[in-house]
Amino acid sequence: MEKSFSESYKAAGVDVTAGYKAVELMKKHVARTITPGVVSDIGGFGGLFAPDISGMKEPVLVSGTDGVGTKLKLAFFSGKNDTVGIDCVAMCANDVVCCGAKPIFFLDYLAVGKNYPEQVAELVSGVAEGCVQAGCALIGGETAEMPNFYPDGEYDLAGFCVGIVDKSKIFDNSETAAGDVVIGIASSGVHSNGFSLVRKIFPVTSEIMNAYSDLLGAPLWETLLTPTKIYVKSILALAEKVDIKSVSHITGGGFYENIPRSLPEGKKIVIDRDSLDIPPIFSLIKAKGDVPERDMFNTFNMGYGMCVVVPSSQADEAVGILRSLGEKASVIGYVADGEKGVEIR
Repeated sequence: MEKSFSESYKAAGVDVTAGYKAVELMKKHVARTITPGVVSDIGGFGGLFAPDISGMKEPVLVSGTDGVGTKLKLAFFSGKNDTVGIDCVAMCANDVVCCGAKPIFFLDYLAVGKNYPEQVAELVSGVAEGCVQAGCALIGGETAEMPNFYPDGEYDLAGFCVGIVDKSKIFDNSETAAGDVVIGIASSGVHSNGFSLVRKIFPVTSEIMNAYSDLLGAPLWETLLTPTKIYVKSILALAEKVDIKSVSHITGGGFYENIPRSLPEGKKIVIDRDSLDIPPIFSLIKAKGDVPERDMFNTFNMGYGMCVVVPSSQADEAVGILRSLGEKASVIGYVADGEKGVEIR
């Protein structure tokens, strides 16, 4: 690598040697994520992974991809670049586990205006932490230096996750019946969705973002930058003990768009509005932006990152299991016959 240097390319804004340094700095973070299936080290043309399919009759691969979105503006503002890596993994791994699949490996894509190796390594440290939380390996990625395309110091971050599940254990929503209950699992905050609206209401300026909120108990930027909660291990543990009919990851589109994705035709979910414990950040967004309640539920997770449908006879057991795993969980609704959709009463 010592001979790989181009003065012409550097003059155009791309320093390949900075890329090599970034890779060296990130290796210790990637090492934290290594699992028994990892075959290759980072730096090759492809990441190799040998999945353990012992005991599976029909292994099925499940994939998901997503980015962090405009929440990144908060990272640029604060200079805190590690937590958005957790968001990146969460948005993919939480989707994959909705099928009942265990995430097994992850790849990231980072595009920067200028490659600052320490910043890149900080970002990857967050991705690695997210992978540890999700129980998957970070087996590769790409850092693209794109001068005059992204502003100096800014970047975009996206990822790709692959999971595996035995076909017979895929959550089957066809068994969903009227009277089944919906268990909501608490979010850690706004997660990584709706930030275009958040930034319209709260422009990213020092005066607004650094302001301490008694309601939040923290500066606004700190609350908004809280990373997305990763539910993988809790959902997989729950699936070992109860009959999960379906799981919904509450992301962009909130309750109204995401919950119906896990419902069969002829079934709707009724959410008990009074049962919801909505965190203060959402009340602040609603009040400051004069946002109608339906728009709030159609944009944000409103304090619930996952919704799990189980038989009513197993509701207490499911809530108990989730709470024993450190989750804040409660029954927030039920399944009824009717046109597929969500009602909030």
